[in-house]
Amino acid sequence: MSDYTPPVEEMLFLLFDVLGFTHEDLDRETVQAALEEAAKLASGELAPLNADGDKAGATLEGETVKTAPGFKEAYRHYCEGGWNAVPFDPEYGGQGLPWALAFPVQEMWQGANLSFGLCPLLNQGAVEAISTHGTAAQKELYLPHLISGEWTGTMNLTESQAGSDLGLLRAKAERGKDGTYIITGQKIFITYGEHDMAENIIHLILARLPDAPEDVRGISLFIVPKILEDGTRNAVRCIGLEHKLGIHASPTCTMEFDGATGYLLGTENEGLKCMFTMMNNARLSVGLQGVALAERAYQHAASYAQERMQGKSLANGERVVIGEHPDVKRMLLMMRAKICAARALTYEAAMALDKAQAGDEAAQFEASLLTPLVKGWGTDLAVEVASTGIQVFGGMGFIEETGAAQFYRDARILPIYEGTNGIQALDLVFRKLVQDQGQAARAYIEKMEARVEGDEVCLAALSALRQATDTLSSYIAEGRTEVAAFVASPYMTGFAQIAGGALLVSSARAAKENECGTLSAAYDELAVFYRAHLLPIAVARLSALTHQI
Repeated sequence: MSDYTPPVEEMLFLLFDVLGFTHEDLDRETVQAALEEAAKLASGELAPLNADGDKAGATLEGETVKTAPGFKEAYRHYCEGGWNAVPFDPEYGGQGLPWALAFPVQEMWQGANLSFGLCPLLNQGAVEAISTHGTAAQKELYLPHLISGEWTGTMNLTESQAGSDLGLLRAKAERGKDGTYIITGQKIFITYGEHDMAENIIHLILARLPDAPEDVRGISLFIVPKILEDGTRNAVRCIGLEHKLGIHASPTCTMEFDGATGYLLGTENEGLKCMFTMMNNARLSVGLQGVALAERAYQHAASYAQERMQGKSLANGERVVIGEHPDVKRMLLMMRAKICAARALTYEAAMALDKAQAGDEAAQFEASLLTPLVKGWGTDLAVEVASTGIQVFGGMGFIEETGAAQFYRDARILPIYEGTNGIQALDLVFRKLVQDQGQAARAYIEKMEARVEGDEVCLAALSALRQATDTLSSYIAEGRTEVAAFVASPYMTGFAQIAGGALLVSSARAAKENECGTLSAAYDELAVFYRAHLLPIAVARLSALTHQI
């Protein structure tokens, strides 16, 4: 069976032909060259480490975590290639390239090796938080090292008694005499909290000052380096590694802060606001992880379907590979249609993010709206597609040696990471709809309607989405928050699936208009399938909004 091949042609098609990407320094040929170079590292070095890393895992030896064989060398090559610096500020060593290019590149790392890709993903969040809330001195000290990849960053939120409810956290911070803070407490589920791939690890940790207000209003965010400026080891260490369902090669650490030296990021008692800079960045990236892993699972299943001889053709009675059986064809089409639709939605969010950072207020609302859609649907989709991939393999999919099971195991964490998908749905309904009385949602629906003009099936689905949005808005306006919360998840999923379907239909039209050869025929088939098999399910989800509790 073939291994992972990054879908560079489809990435370029989406960016330039469907979404209309433009940049003064990046024409199609330049972007293609960059993506092809990234694909070499992804397919040539990272993908081959995926299965072996799953078997070997990360190991804790004393206070040192050793990553799986090959990871340290691969990370060095990744940094030497400048890949860690792609979207960041040139003032601190970044390349200053748009997120619309960074997303396809990052998709390759996550598709090739999810356990590896989690390290730069967390580092990316730390860069964003320090860039946004750090002092000039903090930016000067930390950003060049984090952007180059010499150092990596972490996000320390969770405690054993405080998962998503951060108001319950117990980690303490005390003011030191020299302007520093003394951090004490324990954090769990810290991705790459300790490892051997970088010289230093910069922990961003939420803790509470003695005189802080109660609940989340009294949380502050601190920078706690593993190695201090004078070269001494800080009082922070890994005291355990979690034994997980998947992502075995990604060390998930229990971290102990025993009077560690910390530095305030932002202002006291406003740590949650600072942390959400990391969280929002990570939520889009985790949605992208879902698309990437789904692509990998699809490629694995499609390759097997063309090799496995089993059963006879219904047409002529000849023995055929399973890819010729109608139900297997249906499963593969379903996998691919979902992936292509979700990828388009994810890249659209990246483009909105670029426009928002350039000062476009409407784009800021769109990026904010799309974030829970991308995170929620992209990660649920990864589990669905990986599960279908096992089904394509049949009994062999349940056997670890074929590799299909790893994708399913790895995917299962994604709907939980960075706020469960139920929390994403609540964010969509009670923040994104409320912040502008649903105007951004309605504007996005209008945008989709323009894209699929004349397509009655898509237009009917978008009309149902508009009605559902109005219904939810009325629940909120009437104070019926329990009802709105109860139906938030089906609304989020239905919204994302309908938006993805409209983008897929738009993609099929763009492929035909631009005479994209085999892509044109492929996307036309996917659009027809999505209309018939997936849009009706998406619309049916929205009917749940009439359910009362």
